[in-house]
Amino acid sequence: MTDTHADPHHHRRWAILAVLGLAQLMVVLDATIVNIALPSAQADLAFSDENRQWIITSYALAFGGLLLLGGRLSDLFGRKRMFITGLLGFAVASAVGGLAESFGVLVAARAGQGAFGALLAPAALSLLTTTFTDPGERRTAFGVYGAIAGAGGGIGLLLGGVLTEYLSWRWCLYVNLFVAIPAAIAAMSLLHQQVPADKPKLDLAGTVTATVGLVALVYGFAHAESDGWGDTVTLVMIFGGLGLLALFTWLQTRVAHPLLPMRVVLDRDRGGSYLAVGIAGAGMFGVFLFLTYYLQQTLGFSPIESGMAFLPMIGAVMVSSTLATTKLLARTGPRPLVPSGMLLAALAMMLLTGVGVDSSYASAVLPALLIAGTGFGLIIAPAMASATLGVDAGDAGIASAMVNTTQQIGGSLGTALLSTFAATAASDYLTSRPPSAEVAAAAAVEGYIAAFWWSAGIFLVGALVCGLLLRPGVQEVDPAAEPVLAH
Repeated sequence: MTDTHADPHHHRRWAILAVLGLAQLMVVLDATIVNIALPSAQADLAFSDENRQWIITSYALAFGGLLLLGGRLSDLFGRKRMFITGLLGFAVASAVGGLAESFGVLVAARAGQGAFGALLAPAALSLLTTTFTDPGERRTAFGVYGAIAGAGGGIGLLLGGVLTEYLSWRWCLYVNLFVAIPAAIAAMSLLHQQVPADKPKLDLAGTVTATVGLVALVYGFAHAESDGWGDTVTLVMIFGGLGLLALFTWLQTRVAHPLLPMRVVLDRDRGGSYLAVGIAGAGMFGVFLFLTYYLQQTLGFSPIESGMAFLPMIGAVMVSSTLATTKLLARTGPRPLVPSGMLLAALAMMLLTGVGVDSSYASAVLPALLIAGTGFGLIIAPAMASATLGVDAGDAGIASAMVNTTQQIGGSLGTALLSTFAATAASDYLTSRPPSAEVAAAAAVEGYIAAFWWSAGIFLVGALVCGLLLRPGVQEVDPAAEPVLAH
């Protein structure tokens, strides 16, 4: 039995879940809400097509590069403090971005959102981990949280379409103020400040190598999307980032207070769960990115129609993630759920390879979205719950940060890889045919189909690897030791 009296959050745990869920939704949807608004922002601020990607990349660089540091800061200085700081900082950066009158200010604001998101996201997940220690309630909480994580990208597309069409692209940034500020106020009264009894020193060498390595890796992936995989800057950034991350791993086995203790990642279930979240992030871009292009540019959907087209997938994610964590995970463990979800996601991607220039949404897209949503729910919610199960309370922040880091790196890699494959397929189609509007439209669809095939392959490999890594059965773990309240 869980000692609820030792947990200062127990009696208000469901209200805390609501606040944490709102914060998670804001961070996840912000990765996609700006996508639909980009054409309007570009027309308003007059920046080039080449610079357009930096509105997305600046967020990814700051968020992905600083997540491990943000997670450790939560462990060192208290999760409540970092959570509220992240919320308020995110609100300020969003306001600056909404008021931006130049491309540079907008990019800087997006980077600020990413930096404060790197404080916010691991603090939220670690608060969830330490608040819900009863196994049954923990599964319910992670079901809700996983549903938000899986559906947030689709919700961002829908909300971005509505705000852009009826208000302005700037409201895709302003909307965060209506989430972050109330959530911060609620957190001030709901949460207790908690810090470890023995607070270790910050691993400066590990912090520098991890942060610079992750930033270089994400930058390299983004640069590959625009300049190609053979470009010198791309190669230097990717291999330099990998080298720094290898050095970081070596350092973590040598220092007294590592930024990322190896005990966190070497557990088979946690390691497999991190990998699952990363693979899901890479493969999901086959839906969010290229299907958005297909709906708008090929089928002629408006931004709002495109966002609404994802609603069935969002519903499927919510149903399957809740069912997986509340009913199935306690009986089976993550091993059968995560690979099954990946197989369903692969099937959905294969169905999407049947789209054409004149296909209908109901027959060519809707069935795949329902299957994909079911698969994503089976992957993300169980993986997130297993990725933080059994960690010491003092490692909850860094373990939570690893979930977000792998998802961010996976998403960046997926964007770059799938964009390259799509561009190559479209180019190959054009070279052998005379130019015309019909040929250009068909070439674009060929690119999307190539991306869907590769996305299916990513999920198939993920099903195999995660099936081998994750342990069979349900792993019984004692609840994490309770942190000491700060005075």
